[in-house]
Amino acid sequence: MNRLINVGFGNVVNSNKIVSIISPDAAPVKRMVQTAKDTGLAIDATCGRRTKAVIVTDSGHLILSSLLPDTITARVNIYYDENQDINTNK
Repeated sequence: MNRLINVGFGNVVNSNKIVSIISPDAAPVKRMVQTAKDTGLAIDATCGRRTKAVIVTDSGHLILSSLLPDTITARVNIYYDENQDINTNK
């Protein structure tokens, strides 16, 4: 079953499509974001706030979020921990 993860301001992402969650501070990540914006593969979910996390999806899209990478990672891990418990109880 697909699980939607809140990435801020009512925006959600399918957790099964997430490849990585990275900080936007490094120069290579900034280049990735600019390239994605130029090619139309960037999705801005910041609502005008500062980008604190970049979510890379399996389709090549980059989702810009104003939540910290640790916060998003914790939300994804909560889902997988819950899912692990369900699978072991079967």
